[in-house]
Amino acid sequence: MVKGKCLAVMALAAVMMSTSACGSVSSLTVSSAESGVESSTESSKEASARSSAESNTESNTEGSTAMSTAEQQGVAKEIPALRDVVEKKMGCRIGCAITGKEPWDSKLWDLVTTHFNAVTLGNELKPDSLFGYSVSKCPGTKEAELNGETITVPVLNYTNPEKILNKILKWNEANPDRQIKVRGHVLLWHSQTPEWFFHVDYDKTKDYVTAEEMDKRLEWYIREVLTHFTGEGSPYKDLFYGWDVVNEAVSDSTGTYRTDTERPEEDLLEDRHGGNSSWWHVYQNEDFIINAFKYANKYAPADLELYYNDYNECDAKKREGIIKLLEKIKENEGAPGEGTRISAMGMQGHYSMEGPSAAEMETSIKAYGKVVGAVQVTEWDLRATDGYDGSPEAMEEEYEKQRKIYNLMYYSLQSAKKSGVNITGMTFWGTIDTLSWLQFRSNVGGGSNKEQKQCPLLFDGNYEPKPAFWVFAQE
Repeated sequence: MVKGKCLAVMALAAVMMSTSACGSVSSLTVSSAESGVESSTESSKEASARSSAESNTESNTEGSTAMSTAEQQGVAKEIPALRDVVEKKMGCRIGCAITGKEPWDSKLWDLVTTHFNAVTLGNELKPDSLFGYSVSKCPGTKEAELNGETITVPVLNYTNPEKILNKILKWNEANPDRQIKVRGHVLLWHSQTPEWFFHVDYDKTKDYVTAEEMDKRLEWYIREVLTHFTGEGSPYKDLFYGWDVVNEAVSDSTGTYRTDTERPEEDLLEDRHGGNSSWWHVYQNEDFIINAFKYANKYAPADLELYYNDYNECDAKKREGIIKLLEKIKENEGAPGEGTRISAMGMQGHYSMEGPSAAEMETSIKAYGKVVGAVQVTEWDLRATDGYDGSPEAMEEEYEKQRKIYNLMYYSLQSAKKSGVNITGMTFWGTIDTLSWLQFRSNVGGGSNKEQKQCPLLFDGNYEPKPAFWVFAQE
Protein backbone atom coordinates (compact mmCIF):
# COMPACT_ATOMS: atom_id res chain seq x y z
CA MET A 1 0.00 0.00 0.00
CA VAL A 2 1.22 3.51 -0.72
CA LYS A 3 1.88 5.34 2.54
CA GLY A 4 2.63 9.06 2.53
CA LYS A 5 3.77 11.36 -0.18
CA CYS A 6 7.24 9.85 -0.36
CA LEU A 7 6.21 6.68 -2.16
CA ALA A 8 3.77 8.58 -4.35
CA VAL A 9 6.57 10.89 -5.48
CA MET A 10 8.81 7.88 -6.08
CA ALA A 11 6.12 6.34 -8.27
CA LEU A 12 5.77 9.58 -10.18
CA ALA A 13 9.51 9.77 -10.62
CA ALA A 14 9.55 6.29 -12.07
CA VAL A 15 6.92 7.28 -14.60
CA MET A 16 8.83 10.44 -15.50
CA MET A 17 12.09 8.51 -15.96
CA SER A 18 10.35 6.07 -18.27
CA THR A 19 9.28 8.78 -20.69
CA SER A 20 12.65 8.78 -22.41
CA ALA A 21 11.56 5.60 -24.16
CA CYS A 22 8.25 7.01 -25.33
CA GLY A 23 9.54 8.05 -28.70
CA SER A 24 10.85 4.58 -29.47
CA VAL A 25 7.46 3.19 -30.44
CA SER A 26 7.35 4.05 -34.11
CA SER A 27 5.37 1.20 -35.63
CA LEU A 28 2.80 -0.69 -33.59
CA THR A 29 0.98 -3.57 -35.24
CA VAL A 30 -2.55 -3.75 -33.87
CA SER A 31 -5.51 -6.06 -34.14
CA SER A 32 -9.15 -6.15 -33.22
CA ALA A 33 -9.41 -6.98 -29.53
CA GLU A 34 -11.50 -10.08 -30.16
CA SER A 35 -11.46 -11.05 -33.82
CA GLY A 36 -7.69 -11.09 -34.21
CA VAL A 37 -7.94 -9.41 -37.61
CA GLU A 38 -4.68 -7.60 -38.25
CA SER A 39 -4.82 -3.94 -39.19
CA SER A 40 -2.09 -1.81 -40.68
CA THR A 41 0.84 -0.43 -38.73
CA GLU A 42 0.66 2.94 -37.08
CA SER A 43 -0.33 5.69 -39.49
CA SER A 44 1.14 9.18 -39.57
CA LYS A 45 -2.03 10.42 -37.89
CA GLU A 46 -1.55 7.83 -35.15
CA ALA A 47 2.12 8.78 -34.75
CA SER A 48 1.15 12.44 -34.43
CA ALA A 49 -1.55 11.61 -31.89
CA ARG A 50 0.92 9.45 -29.99
CA SER A 51 3.46 12.25 -29.82
CA SER A 52 0.88 14.77 -28.65
CA ALA A 53 -0.59 12.33 -26.15
CA GLU A 54 2.79 11.52 -24.64
CA SER A 55 3.70 15.17 -24.21
CA ASN A 56 0.21 15.92 -22.90
CA THR A 57 0.47 13.31 -20.17
CA GLU A 58 4.16 13.52 -19.33
CA SER A 59 4.30 17.28 -18.89
CA ASN A 60 3.29 18.95 -15.67
CA THR A 61 3.83 15.79 -13.64
CA GLU A 62 4.01 17.75 -10.41
CA GLY A 63 0.83 19.70 -11.01
CA SER A 64 -1.72 17.25 -9.60
CA THR A 65 -3.13 18.52 -6.34
CA ALA A 66 -6.57 16.89 -6.07
CA MET A 67 -6.17 14.67 -3.02
CA SER A 68 -8.66 12.51 -1.15
CA THR A 69 -10.05 14.28 1.89
CA ALA A 70 -10.89 11.08 3.75
CA GLU A 71 -7.99 10.93 6.21
CA GLN A 72 -9.11 7.59 7.57
CA GLN A 73 -8.75 5.85 4.21
CA GLY A 74 -5.76 3.56 3.93
CA VAL A 75 -5.38 3.12 0.18
CA ALA A 76 -3.11 5.55 -1.62
CA LYS A 77 -4.56 8.44 0.37
CA GLU A 78 -1.70 10.78 -0.49
CA ILE A 79 -2.04 10.49 -4.25
CA PRO A 80 -4.55 12.29 -6.47
CA ALA A 81 -8.11 11.00 -6.32
CA LEU A 82 -8.99 9.97 -9.87
CA ARG A 83 -12.59 11.07 -9.49
CA ASP A 84 -11.53 14.66 -8.81
CA VAL A 85 -8.95 14.89 -11.59
CA VAL A 86 -11.08 13.22 -14.28
CA GLU A 87 -14.20 15.19 -13.41
CA LYS A 88 -12.20 18.41 -13.69
CA LYS A 89 -10.43 17.41 -16.91
CA MET A 90 -13.17 15.51 -18.75
CA GLY A 91 -16.35 16.61 -17.02
CA CYS A 92 -17.54 13.01 -16.72
CA ARG A 93 -17.86 10.16 -14.27
CA ILE A 94 -15.07 7.67 -13.67
CA GLY A 95 -16.19 4.27 -12.46
CA CYS A 96 -15.19 0.69 -11.83
CA ALA A 97 -16.89 -2.69 -11.73
CA ILE A 98 -17.36 -4.43 -8.39
CA THR A 99 -18.94 -7.78 -7.74
CA GLY A 100 -19.37 -10.57 -5.21
CA LYS A 101 -17.61 -10.05 -1.90
CA GLU A 102 -15.29 -7.32 -3.18
CA PRO A 103 -17.09 -4.43 -1.43
CA TRP A 104 -16.41 -6.09 1.93
CA ASP A 105 -12.65 -5.97 1.43
CA SER A 106 -11.93 -2.82 3.45
CA LYS A 107 -8.82 -1.88 1.45
CA LEU A 108 -10.71 -2.36 -1.79
CA TRP A 109 -13.66 -0.33 -0.57
CA ASP A 110 -11.30 2.48 0.42
CA LEU A 111 -9.81 2.36 -3.08
CA VAL A 112 -13.25 2.48 -4.71
CA THR A 113 -14.58 5.33 -2.60
CA THR A 114 -11.38 7.35 -2.94
CA HIS A 115 -10.96 7.13 -6.69
CA PHE A 116 -14.36 6.46 -8.29
CA ASN A 117 -17.69 8.27 -8.29
CA ALA A 118 -19.55 5.51 -10.15
CA VAL A 119 -19.71 1.73 -10.06
CA THR A 120 -21.17 -1.03 -12.19
CA LEU A 121 -22.22 -4.26 -10.52
CA GLY A 122 -20.34 -6.87 -12.54
CA ASN A 123 -22.93 -9.64 -12.25
CA GLU A 124 -25.59 -8.83 -9.69
CA LEU A 125 -28.06 -7.03 -11.97
CA LYS A 126 -27.89 -9.52 -14.83
CA PRO A 127 -30.92 -11.75 -15.43
CA ASP A 128 -29.42 -14.95 -13.99
CA SER A 129 -28.67 -13.15 -10.73
CA LEU A 130 -32.17 -11.70 -10.50
CA PHE A 131 -33.54 -15.20 -11.00
CA GLY A 132 -31.53 -16.24 -7.96
CA TYR A 133 -28.91 -18.03 -10.08
CA SER A 134 -31.46 -20.76 -10.70
CA VAL A 135 -29.94 -21.41 -14.10
CA SER A 136 -30.98 -24.97 -14.89
CA LYS A 137 -34.65 -24.59 -13.94
CA CYS A 138 -37.17 -21.86 -13.19
CA PRO A 139 -37.12 -20.89 -9.48
CA GLY A 140 -40.91 -20.82 -9.34
CA THR A 141 -43.73 -18.81 -10.87
CA LYS A 142 -46.52 -16.45 -9.89
CA GLU A 143 -49.31 -14.51 -11.57
CA ALA A 144 -48.77 -10.90 -12.63
CA GLU A 145 -50.82 -8.24 -14.38
CA LEU A 146 -49.51 -6.70 -17.59
CA ASN A 147 -51.52 -4.27 -19.71
CA GLY A 148 -54.80 -5.61 -18.34
CA GLU A 149 -53.84 -9.26 -18.85
CA THR A 150 -52.82 -11.84 -16.27
CA ILE A 151 -49.64 -13.69 -17.18
CA THR A 152 -47.46 -16.28 -15.49
CA VAL A 153 -43.97 -15.02 -14.64
CA PRO A 154 -40.86 -16.31 -12.85
CA VAL A 155 -40.11 -15.25 -9.29
CA LEU A 156 -37.46 -12.54 -9.06
CA ASN A 157 -34.86 -12.33 -6.30
CA TYR A 158 -33.18 -8.98 -5.60
CA THR A 159 -30.97 -10.15 -2.72
CA ASN A 160 -27.68 -10.22 -4.62
CA PRO A 161 -27.65 -6.62 -5.88
CA GLU A 162 -29.29 -5.17 -2.80
CA LYS A 163 -26.40 -6.25 -0.56
CA ILE A 164 -24.03 -4.05 -2.51
CA LEU A 165 -26.53 -1.26 -3.18
CA ASN A 166 -27.30 -0.96 0.53
CA LYS A 167 -23.61 -0.55 1.26
CA ILE A 168 -23.37 2.20 -1.34
CA LEU A 169 -26.45 3.91 0.09
CA LYS A 170 -24.87 3.98 3.54
CA TRP A 171 -21.68 5.41 2.11
CA ASN A 172 -23.61 8.13 0.28
CA GLU A 173 -25.56 9.08 3.39
CA ALA A 174 -22.35 9.42 5.40
CA ASN A 175 -20.45 11.16 2.60
CA PRO A 176 -22.87 13.47 0.77
CA ASP A 177 -20.00 15.28 -0.97
CA ARG A 178 -18.32 12.06 -2.19
CA GLN A 179 -21.31 10.09 -3.39
CA ILE A 180 -21.13 7.10 -5.71
CA LYS A 181 -23.73 6.49 -8.42
CA VAL A 182 -24.56 3.17 -10.09
CA ARG A 183 -24.81 2.03 -13.69
CA GLY A 184 -27.46 -0.66 -14.17
CA HIS A 185 -26.10 -3.63 -16.13
CA VAL A 186 -27.95 -5.19 -17.99
CA LEU A 187 -31.63 -5.71 -18.97
CA LEU A 188 -31.33 -7.78 -22.15
CA TRP A 189 -28.36 -10.00 -22.99
CA HIS A 190 -28.05 -13.29 -24.84
CA SER A 191 -25.62 -14.52 -22.17
CA GLN A 192 -26.40 -14.94 -18.47
CA THR A 193 -30.08 -15.22 -19.29
CA PRO A 194 -31.28 -18.74 -18.41
CA GLU A 195 -32.43 -20.80 -21.38
CA TRP A 196 -35.67 -21.78 -19.64
CA PHE A 197 -36.83 -18.14 -19.86
CA PHE A 198 -37.53 -18.63 -23.59
CA HIS A 199 -39.62 -21.81 -23.37
CA VAL A 200 -43.23 -22.79 -22.75
CA ASP A 201 -43.93 -23.06 -19.02
CA TYR A 202 -40.34 -21.90 -18.40
CA ASP A 203 -39.19 -25.43 -19.11
CA LYS A 204 -36.39 -25.80 -21.64
CA THR A 205 -37.48 -29.33 -22.51
CA LYS A 206 -40.61 -27.80 -24.07
CA ASP A 207 -41.01 -25.69 -27.21
CA TYR A 208 -39.88 -22.10 -27.56
CA VAL A 209 -42.61 -19.54 -26.97
CA THR A 210 -43.82 -17.25 -29.75
CA ALA A 211 -42.41 -13.77 -30.29
CA GLU A 212 -45.73 -12.37 -29.04
CA GLU A 213 -45.43 -14.29 -25.78
CA MET A 214 -41.77 -13.31 -25.43
CA ASP A 215 -42.72 -9.66 -25.80
CA LYS A 216 -44.91 -9.98 -22.71
CA ARG A 217 -42.12 -11.60 -20.74
CA LEU A 218 -39.66 -8.95 -21.86
CA GLU A 219 -41.92 -6.04 -20.98
CA TRP A 220 -42.79 -7.58 -17.62
CA TYR A 221 -39.13 -8.18 -16.77
CA ILE A 222 -38.01 -4.65 -17.69
CA ARG A 223 -40.96 -3.13 -15.84
CA GLU A 224 -40.24 -5.10 -12.68
CA VAL A 225 -36.51 -4.42 -12.59
CA LEU A 226 -36.72 -0.71 -13.37
CA THR A 227 -39.66 -0.14 -11.02
CA HIS A 228 -37.95 -1.99 -8.18
CA PHE A 229 -34.71 -0.04 -8.44
CA THR A 230 -35.72 3.33 -9.90
CA GLY A 231 -39.44 3.70 -9.15
CA GLU A 232 -40.80 6.39 -6.85
CA GLY A 233 -41.16 4.04 -3.89
CA SER A 234 -37.71 2.51 -4.23
CA PRO A 235 -34.97 3.30 -1.70
CA TYR A 236 -32.56 3.15 -4.65
CA LYS A 237 -34.43 5.57 -6.92
CA ASP A 238 -31.74 8.27 -6.70
CA LEU A 239 -28.81 5.87 -6.87
CA PHE A 240 -28.78 4.98 -10.58
CA TYR A 241 -27.60 7.34 -13.30
CA GLY A 242 -28.19 5.00 -16.25
CA TRP A 243 -28.89 1.47 -17.43
CA ASP A 244 -27.59 -0.78 -20.19
CA VAL A 245 -30.77 -1.78 -21.99
CA VAL A 246 -29.27 -4.17 -24.55
CA ASN A 247 -25.83 -5.77 -24.49
CA GLU A 248 -23.82 -7.32 -27.33
CA ALA A 249 -26.54 -7.81 -29.94
CA VAL A 250 -24.23 -7.43 -32.96
CA SER A 251 -22.24 -10.32 -34.42
CA ASP A 252 -18.44 -10.45 -34.40
CA SER A 253 -18.26 -12.60 -37.50
CA THR A 254 -20.79 -10.94 -39.82
CA GLY A 255 -21.14 -7.37 -38.59
CA THR A 256 -24.92 -7.81 -38.60
CA TYR A 257 -27.15 -8.99 -35.77
CA ARG A 258 -26.06 -11.76 -33.41
CA THR A 259 -28.14 -14.83 -34.28
CA ASP A 260 -28.76 -18.29 -32.86
CA THR A 261 -25.82 -19.68 -34.88
CA GLU A 262 -23.07 -17.25 -33.91
CA ARG A 263 -21.11 -20.22 -32.58
CA PRO A 264 -22.22 -23.36 -34.46
CA GLU A 265 -20.45 -25.61 -31.97
CA GLU A 266 -22.51 -24.22 -29.08
CA ASP A 267 -25.74 -26.04 -28.17
CA LEU A 268 -28.62 -23.58 -27.99
CA LEU A 269 -30.24 -25.66 -25.26
CA GLU A 270 -27.34 -25.20 -22.86
CA ASP A 271 -28.39 -23.50 -19.64
CA ARG A 272 -26.60 -20.29 -20.67
CA HIS A 273 -24.83 -19.15 -23.83
CA GLY A 274 -21.53 -17.49 -24.58
CA GLY A 275 -22.25 -16.71 -28.22
CA ASN A 276 -25.64 -17.85 -29.52
CA SER A 277 -28.80 -15.84 -28.93
CA SER A 278 -32.09 -17.42 -27.93
CA TRP A 279 -33.60 -13.96 -28.29
CA TRP A 280 -32.87 -14.16 -32.00
CA HIS A 281 -34.08 -17.76 -32.15
CA VAL A 282 -37.51 -16.69 -30.89
CA TYR A 283 -37.87 -13.52 -32.99
CA GLN A 284 -35.73 -14.19 -36.08
CA ASN A 285 -35.26 -10.42 -36.38
CA GLU A 286 -34.19 -7.41 -34.34
CA ASP A 287 -37.65 -6.55 -32.95
CA PHE A 288 -36.66 -7.65 -29.44
CA ILE A 289 -33.91 -5.01 -29.38
CA ILE A 290 -36.23 -2.20 -30.43
CA ASN A 291 -38.92 -3.41 -28.03
CA ALA A 292 -36.45 -3.51 -25.14
CA PHE A 293 -35.67 0.17 -25.68
CA LYS A 294 -39.38 0.97 -25.95
CA TYR A 295 -40.14 -0.79 -22.68
CA ALA A 296 -37.15 0.80 -20.94
CA ASN A 297 -38.35 4.21 -22.09
CA LYS A 298 -41.85 3.38 -20.86
CA TYR A 299 -40.84 2.40 -17.32
CA ALA A 300 -37.61 4.31 -16.62
CA PRO A 301 -37.60 7.75 -15.01
CA ALA A 302 -37.03 10.47 -17.59
CA ASP A 303 -33.62 11.33 -16.12
CA LEU A 304 -32.32 7.74 -16.20
CA GLU A 305 -29.94 7.39 -19.13
CA LEU A 306 -30.45 4.38 -21.43
CA TYR A 307 -27.60 2.72 -23.33
CA TYR A 308 -26.63 0.19 -25.94
CA ASN A 309 -23.40 -1.58 -24.93
CA ASP A 310 -21.02 -3.74 -27.00
CA TYR A 311 -17.45 -5.06 -27.25
CA ASN A 312 -15.08 -5.37 -30.23
CA GLU A 313 -16.63 -2.04 -31.11
CA CYS A 314 -13.54 -0.65 -32.87
CA ASP A 315 -13.48 -3.39 -35.51
CA ALA A 316 -14.58 -1.70 -38.74
CA LYS A 317 -17.06 -4.37 -39.83
CA LYS A 318 -18.70 -4.66 -36.44
CA ARG A 319 -18.72 -0.90 -35.99
CA GLU A 320 -20.84 -0.55 -39.11
CA GLY A 321 -23.27 -3.13 -37.75
CA ILE A 322 -23.52 -1.32 -34.42
CA ILE A 323 -24.10 1.99 -36.19
CA LYS A 324 -26.98 0.49 -38.18
CA LEU A 325 -28.48 -0.79 -34.95
CA LEU A 326 -28.12 2.59 -33.26
CA GLU A 327 -29.75 4.26 -36.25
CA LYS A 328 -32.63 1.78 -36.03
CA ILE A 329 -33.12 2.61 -32.36
CA LYS A 330 -33.03 6.34 -33.14
CA GLU A 331 -35.55 5.91 -35.97
CA ASN A 332 -38.04 4.51 -33.46
CA GLU A 333 -37.65 7.24 -30.86
CA GLY A 334 -40.82 8.53 -29.28
CA ALA A 335 -42.62 9.40 -26.08
CA PRO A 336 -42.66 6.92 -23.17
CA GLY A 337 -45.06 4.12 -24.00
CA GLU A 338 -44.76 4.83 -27.71
CA GLY A 339 -41.14 4.85 -28.83
CA THR A 340 -37.54 4.22 -27.92
CA ARG A 341 -35.00 6.39 -26.16
CA ILE A 342 -31.21 6.08 -26.17
CA SER A 343 -28.80 8.35 -24.30
CA ALA A 344 -25.36 7.07 -25.28
CA MET A 345 -23.34 4.31 -26.88
CA GLY A 346 -21.37 2.15 -24.46
CA MET A 347 -17.99 1.17 -25.89
CA GLN A 348 -16.92 -1.67 -23.61
CA GLY A 349 -13.21 -1.16 -24.16
CA HIS A 350 -12.08 -4.77 -23.66
CA TYR A 351 -8.86 -4.13 -25.53
CA SER A 352 -5.44 -5.76 -25.61
CA MET A 353 -1.81 -4.72 -25.83
CA GLU A 354 -2.01 -5.64 -29.51
CA GLY A 355 -4.98 -3.49 -30.44
CA PRO A 356 -7.11 -1.72 -31.40
CA SER A 357 -4.99 1.37 -31.95
CA ALA A 358 -5.78 4.73 -30.42
CA ALA A 359 -6.63 6.04 -33.89
CA GLU A 360 -9.16 3.24 -34.40
CA MET A 361 -10.64 4.01 -31.01
CA GLU A 362 -11.00 7.70 -31.83
CA THR A 363 -12.56 6.92 -35.21
CA SER A 364 -15.11 4.71 -33.46
CA ILE A 365 -15.92 7.26 -30.76
CA LYS A 366 -16.62 9.90 -33.39
CA ALA A 367 -18.67 7.50 -35.52
CA TYR A 368 -20.92 6.52 -32.61
CA GLY A 369 -21.11 10.08 -31.35
CA LYS A 370 -22.37 11.19 -34.74
CA VAL A 371 -25.40 8.90 -34.33
CA VAL A 372 -26.28 9.16 -30.64
CA GLY A 373 -24.36 12.24 -29.49
CA ALA A 374 -22.82 10.76 -26.35
CA VAL A 375 -20.30 7.97 -25.83
CA GLN A 376 -18.98 6.15 -22.76
CA VAL A 377 -16.19 3.64 -22.22
CA THR A 378 -17.93 1.13 -20.01
CA GLU A 379 -15.74 -1.92 -19.29
CA TRP A 380 -12.19 -0.74 -19.90
CA ASP A 381 -9.24 -3.08 -19.47
CA LEU A 382 -6.16 -4.24 -21.41
CA ARG A 383 -5.36 -7.91 -21.93
CA ALA A 384 -1.68 -8.70 -21.57
CA THR A 385 0.85 -9.10 -24.35
CA ASP A 386 0.94 -12.64 -25.74
CA GLY A 387 3.50 -14.59 -23.73
CA TYR A 388 3.49 -12.30 -20.70
CA ASP A 389 4.47 -14.48 -17.72
CA GLY A 390 4.21 -12.11 -14.77
CA SER A 391 7.92 -12.29 -13.89
CA PRO A 392 9.48 -9.14 -12.37
CA GLU A 393 11.39 -8.41 -15.57
CA ALA A 394 8.36 -8.92 -17.80
CA MET A 395 6.13 -6.99 -15.41
CA GLU A 396 8.22 -3.83 -15.57
CA GLU A 397 8.16 -3.88 -19.36
CA GLU A 398 4.45 -4.74 -19.48
CA TYR A 399 3.49 -1.98 -17.06
CA GLU A 400 5.32 0.59 -19.14
CA LYS A 401 3.76 -0.65 -22.36
CA GLN A 402 0.35 -0.59 -20.71
CA ARG A 403 0.91 2.99 -19.55
CA LYS A 404 1.71 4.11 -23.08
CA ILE A 405 -1.36 2.42 -24.56
CA TYR A 406 -3.74 3.79 -21.93
CA ASN A 407 -2.10 7.16 -22.50
CA LEU A 408 -2.76 7.09 -26.24
CA MET A 409 -6.33 5.94 -25.75
CA TYR A 410 -7.06 8.56 -23.12
CA TYR A 411 -5.75 11.17 -25.50
CA SER A 412 -8.15 9.79 -28.13
CA LEU A 413 -11.03 10.35 -25.73
CA GLN A 414 -9.88 13.91 -25.12
CA SER A 415 -9.46 14.53 -28.83
CA ALA A 416 -12.94 13.18 -29.60
CA LYS A 417 -14.37 15.36 -26.85
CA LYS A 418 -12.71 18.43 -28.34
CA SER A 419 -14.23 17.54 -31.71
CA GLY A 420 -17.72 17.72 -30.19
CA VAL A 421 -18.50 14.20 -28.98
CA ASN A 422 -20.06 14.22 -25.53
CA ILE A 423 -17.93 11.85 -23.41
CA THR A 424 -20.12 11.12 -20.40
CA GLY A 425 -18.30 8.34 -18.59
CA MET A 426 -15.29 6.05 -18.23
CA THR A 427 -15.56 2.78 -16.32
CA PHE A 428 -12.78 0.25 -15.73
CA TRP A 429 -13.84 -3.38 -15.58
CA GLY A 430 -12.55 -4.14 -12.11
CA THR A 431 -10.48 -2.62 -9.35
CA ILE A 432 -7.19 -4.47 -8.83
CA ASP A 433 -5.40 -6.80 -11.23
CA THR A 434 -5.79 -9.96 -9.15
CA LEU A 435 -9.58 -9.64 -9.11
CA SER A 436 -9.98 -8.92 -12.82
CA TRP A 437 -12.34 -11.19 -14.73
CA LEU A 438 -9.43 -11.81 -17.12
CA GLN A 439 -7.78 -13.94 -14.44
CA PHE A 440 -10.56 -16.48 -14.96
CA ARG A 441 -11.77 -18.39 -17.98
CA SER A 442 -14.76 -16.87 -19.79
CA ASN A 443 -16.44 -17.78 -23.07
CA VAL A 444 -18.16 -14.43 -23.59
CA GLY A 445 -16.87 -11.60 -25.72
CA GLY A 446 -13.63 -9.99 -24.58
CA GLY A 447 -12.91 -12.80 -22.13
CA SER A 448 -9.75 -14.73 -21.30
CA ASN A 449 -8.71 -18.35 -21.71
CA LYS A 450 -6.83 -18.19 -18.38
CA GLU A 451 -3.67 -19.48 -20.03
CA GLN A 452 -1.43 -16.57 -19.04
CA LYS A 453 -0.98 -13.88 -16.43
CA GLN A 454 -2.99 -10.68 -16.74
CA CYS A 455 -2.48 -7.16 -15.39
CA PRO A 456 -5.26 -5.15 -17.09
CA LEU A 457 -6.16 -2.41 -14.61
CA LEU A 458 -4.75 0.69 -12.90
CA PHE A 459 -4.01 -0.92 -9.53
CA ASP A 460 -1.94 -4.02 -8.82
CA GLY A 461 -2.79 -6.88 -6.48
CA ASN A 462 -1.36 -4.94 -3.54
CA TYR A 463 -3.84 -2.09 -4.11
CA GLU A 464 -0.99 0.14 -5.32
CA PRO A 465 -1.29 2.44 -8.35
CA LYS A 466 0.60 1.26 -11.42
CA PRO A 467 2.28 3.55 -13.97
CA ALA A 468 -0.96 3.58 -15.99
CA PHE A 469 -2.72 5.19 -13.03
CA TRP A 470 -0.78 8.39 -13.62
CA VAL A 471 -2.14 8.71 -17.14
CA PHE A 472 -5.51 9.54 -15.60
CA ALA A 473 -4.20 11.24 -12.44
CA GLN A 474 -2.56 14.19 -14.19
CA GLU A 475 -4.53 17.40 -14.42
